[in-house]
Amino acid sequence: MEKQIKTYNIILAIAVFIGLPILFWALGDFPQRSSLKEALSLITLLSFSLMIGQFFLARSNKKILKAHKMSLVVKYHKYIGYIFISILLVHPFLIVIPRYFEAGVEPKDAFITIITSFNSTGIIFGIIAWVSMLLLGLTSFFRNQLGLKYKTWRIIHGILSIFFVGIALVHVIDLGRHSDTVLSTFFISLSAIGILLLLKTYFFKTSGGTK
Repeated sequence: MEKQIKTYNIILAIAVFIGLPILFWALGDFPQRSSLKEALSLITLLSFSLMIGQFFLARSNKKILKAHKMSLVVKYHKYIGYIFISILLVHPFLIVIPRYFEAGVEPKDAFITIITSFNSTGIIFGIIAWVSMLLLGLTSFFRNQLGLKYKTWRIIHGILSIFFVGIALVHVIDLGRHSDTVLSTFFISLSAIGILLLLKTYFFKTSGGTK
């Protein structure tokens, strides 16, 4: 029975955080672009979706994860976080990669334009999200070297996670090419549930487990 529950949880997680974003992307009514651009867009969407999924791959979701060994949950939480933070960190560069295969603005000029367009709310929020994501990754990777008590680090990690997802959501909704009403609602709903779970576990309780 426990094995079946584990299998169902894995299938459900894949369906929600990978299957649904792919479905929304595939069914969206968007002008077709090159295969490279669409592939990069899909990779970015899935990376962001799986970063939201990190809220659910933690003790904040322990009722669902009770059939799983928390040591393995923490392990997968770390691997997914490091892999997809790395992908999202190069997201600004991925945007201009197709420029190498097209006529028009040079990739370097396009990149400079992107990161200096401070008249765009979406870009400003994107830059803030990028910095907060970098801090999130660094404070996780160098956790033992920071000399912080676990409880202090956990609070910092939680705050950075909430801040990053909240700011990134604004960026995704404002500038995301595939962020129609359906996909935006999907991301907002998942983020809200995940953040509430995190707040309930790490900020509204005096005791709890580890992430």
